[in-house]
Amino acid sequence: MQFDVITLMPEMFAALREQGVVGRALGAGVAGLRLWNPRDYTQDVHRTVDDRPYGGGPGMVMKYAPLQAAIEAAKRASPRARLIYLSPQGRRFDQRLACELAGRSEGLILLAGRYEGIDERIVERHVDEEWSIGDYVLSGGELAAMVVLDAIIRLLPGVLGAADSARQDSFMEGLLDCPHYTRPDRVDGMAVPSVLQSGDHQRIRLWRLQQALKRTWQRRPELLAGRRMTAEEQRLFDEIKAASGDAGQVEEQRP
Repeated sequence: MQFDVITLMPEMFAALREQGVVGRALGAGVAGLRLWNPRDYTQDVHRTVDDRPYGGGPGMVMKYAPLQAAIEAAKRASPRARLIYLSPQGRRFDQRLACELAGRSEGLILLAGRYEGIDERIVERHVDEEWSIGDYVLSGGELAAMVVLDAIIRLLPGVLGAADSARQDSFMEGLLDCPHYTRPDRVDGMAVPSVLQSGDHQRIRLWRLQQALKRTWQRRPELLAGRRMTAEEQRLFDEIKAASGDAGQVEEQRP
């Protein structure tokens, strides 16, 4: 899968290229990453990419012409790719969208803005969709682009060492992840739950599912809203209600 990123700070993406599972995927050719710097498409000696906003106000805005040229170059290299602008005004990027995109082959062009934003005419002419990674403002879209790249690339076939790793990730089934433990089995007076040491894979699976349901209800109850539970999940959730001694509160937070 090919990714193109339009950015004023291509050096930031060394962290992805040189580290971790994404770096290995890029090095192995499972995914491709090209970076396009609008400064390379400027016409003046100072390589100017920003200017004051019409109407006044603080900050600067990324200019139309360098962005236009960088976008056109990226589109020539990836003609089937959708262009995504990373913006706090966009659609919320989540695990479901990451999974959807990992199953496609046409690639993505990610536009990372800077300053107060980009000339709106770029959005009107070129942008297919706007995405946001959260309700906060960053100094630029590069970190958001890296989050998107990491989330998608790790789901591509052959990237993770174990085939089940991605499927068992938090949010893959709409639930938070269960607790995890490793050796030693006892530290600072705290022990690993005995069920995880039982060797009974069915009991371990049920325990993990129940812990995921419990954590989701306690920490992110909105994720359960509208969730259609299986009979097994409902039974485990009923056990959580009974153990909590506050079934009424649980019922209010459930669909």
